[in-house]
Order: sequence, then C-alpha cells, then structure tokens
Amino acid sequence: MKRIAVAGLLAFTLLAGCGKRTVLRPADGKVLPPKAKTAASQPSVTDLLTVSTQARPTRDDELVIKSKPLQPDRFDLPPPG
Repeated sequence: MKRIAVAGLLAFTLLAGCGKRTVLRPADGKVLPPKAKTAASQPSVTDLLTVSTQARPTRDDELVIKSKPLQPDRFDLPPPG
C-alpha cells in the first residue's frame, strides 16, 4: 500500500512540474527574426506569440429569430425530362 502511495506522490510531483513556465527568449547564439522593412519596430517574443484575429477569427452566429415560410420562386423549376 505504501508503494502505491509513494508512486502516486511521485507521479503527482512530476506532473506538477509540467505547469512551470519560464520567460521565453531566443536560444544562446540566436536572435529574433529581423525587423520587416515596413514595420515601425522589431516585434518582441510576446508579439510573435500572440495569435492574430485573422488566424483565429471570432464566431459570428446569426440566430434565426423568426422562422418565415419561403416565398415562391418562379425560377425554381424541376429538371427537364
């Protein structure tokens, strides 16, 4: 029983370390990408990691408030034959 408790405690301790975060920075000897010609300044690490709206758009669900019957369409003809 003690082995199971010790193994569980060890597993919990190892999993608790997974959530530790450090400040991101370039690796030793590496630099951030160069500044674009049209950019006002070089983007920082947080700027590069922020997802743009174009990459992750917000949902725009248009809910149907009232259901209406469709108007007859004179061009909605059955296929010939």
